[in-house]
Amino acid sequence: MEKKYSVAIYPSQNVIIAIKTLKDYLETKIGWYNSKNSTAHITICEFTIDDSQIEIYKQKVFRICDTFTPFPVYLDHFGSYENSGAFFIAPNEDSKNNLKPIMKKTHEVLKPLKLKKSEDPHLSIGRRLTPENLKIASQLFTTIAIDFLCCEIVLRELDPVKRQFFVIDTFSFGSNPQAELVQGNLF
Repeated sequence: MEKKYSVAIYPSQNVIIAIKTLKDYLETKIGWYNSKNSTAHITICEFTIDDSQIEIYKQKVFRICDTFTPFPVYLDHFGSYENSGAFFIAPNEDSKNNLKPIMKKTHEVLKPLKLKKSEDPHLSIGRRLTPENLKIASQLFTTIAIDFLCCEIVLRELDPVKRQFFVIDTFSFGSNPQAELVQGNLF
């Protein structure tokens, strides 16, 4: 049976709680909106495959995560994608430069799948907001300074009834960089 999956980075529990508070406050101003009930995360990619294949890709994600080393992520400003109505919190440049290779390498190991990739790391507050609601969000939230240790990637499965993703596996960073293969001479 085909299922929809998402690979993402979850921040610390304290950050998840803080983001939920922001989302709840925004709801008091604009009413319910897309992503309101979504757990705070940075999307790496989404894909749909037959659930009988998921173990193969779990192993690939496990192996690549073993090579990653934990690093701090600093989220220091709000932003929006007006074409999609997304309002989000963005990382500073150093954090973005650390997140992008993680995202790209994860995309590479999942390349055989038809991926919906995220290329620009961000933590969504709301999606598909009207222009008016985007403006309200940007007026409500002007400054932010939160951080967390990026030390794992989660695999989530979509619950088609609740229309929310739930975590089915967590892959910790192992700090085990792969040895580079060097071509040697026998003689």
